[in-house]
Amino acid sequence: MIIEVFNFSLSAILIGICGAWVFLIKSMINSFRFTPYLDKFEKLKHDNPKVSIILPARNEEEFLAKCLDSLINQDYPNYEIITIDDSSEDSTRQIILEYAQKNSKIIPVLAKPKPDGWMGKNWACVEGYKKATGELLLFTDADTKHDTKVISLAVSHLLSFNLDALTVIPKLISIDFWTKITLPMISTFLHTRFSAIRVNDPTKKTGYFFGSFFILKKKTYEEVGTHESVKQEIIEDGALGKKVKDSGYKMKMVRGDHLIDAIWARNKSTLWNALKRLMIPLYLQSRGISIGIFFAVLFLLFMPFPILVYSSLLAFETLSNSLVFVTSLIASILIYTGAVIEVKKGLQMKLIYALFGPLGSLIVVLGFLSGLLQATKDASVSWRGRNYSMKDHIQDSISI
Repeated sequence: MIIEVFNFSLSAILIGICGAWVFLIKSMINSFRFTPYLDKFEKLKHDNPKVSIILPARNEEEFLAKCLDSLINQDYPNYEIITIDDSSEDSTRQIILEYAQKNSKIIPVLAKPKPDGWMGKNWACVEGYKKATGELLLFTDADTKHDTKVISLAVSHLLSFNLDALTVIPKLISIDFWTKITLPMISTFLHTRFSAIRVNDPTKKTGYFFGSFFILKKKTYEEVGTHESVKQEIIEDGALGKKVKDSGYKMKMVRGDHLIDAIWARNKSTLWNALKRLMIPLYLQSRGISIGIFFAVLFLLFMPFPILVYSSLLAFETLSNSLVFVTSLIASILIYTGAVIEVKKGLQMKLIYALFGPLGSLIVVLGFLSGLLQATKDASVSWRGRNYSMKDHIQDSISI
């Protein structure tokens, strides 16, 4: 009797998981269908205002040269590249200075030591902004590569639609195996709350920037308080985008994954820290809700797989066993379906990485669990070689 009650309860949970995945998959399909493209629009005649590209770099010796090469070769006629060394401990500063000697477009900035209360990247962005002379500011990351026409398209898109800000969804690049099997599982959620459909809807409160590429009017940036207004945000691009949207400015998110490549995580260490840094701020906002979110992710992404194995051993012996088997099978198929869609349509990766879905889901769950456990002892996160305390500031970009 107890087993029967347990099985029927488990089946009810699995039916809910199936419903959630139907919603997620529908959201993904709509996102791919209705998100506009950076290079598909009716271009209006406009001037070519000066663009100041603000490029912060900390310990980026492996990627910086490729990024700078892609920016130097832009076909836009009026821009500068303000490249900021954020107290790097490798050869980043030397690379910046060498490129600046060879190309007058590059303006090197050696950032002052980060003040207390600031995230490093936010401080470097403000240091770069102080040197900017353009009417438009374009923020990008040092591990990003750009097509030669991307600035021209971005400026034209911004001005043709009379926007205050524009952000471009890049192609997210994974280097190592562990990131390649994990990213498809977690990125499915980007098509819900932070989708372009919501960002582009003026009736929705959702605002978000991809740190790899967003361009906005200098006046808009100043009026929302620059990066200083989000100086303690660890996901500063999301927080700044939210602030722009909340302030009533006209913003837009477009697809540019055929024009911009951005590295999401470089190795298993940065992947692990990226997962942990999502959960620690949530725990500090609300212990109970963050634990609830963890269990929701646990059941949405992973539990249908072990339940399917368990139920297959006793499948069809009783009605309750049969129901658990069927619902867990459907839930597992839906999870795989979401991973396949994301791998092929969003990430443009080899299909084989979707087949490792259960392992990728397990990594996400363990990373979130590690973040929760760390938050109970030490509410700090590691990022780019620095440790940041989360105790004194609720993260606006990932508020519950």
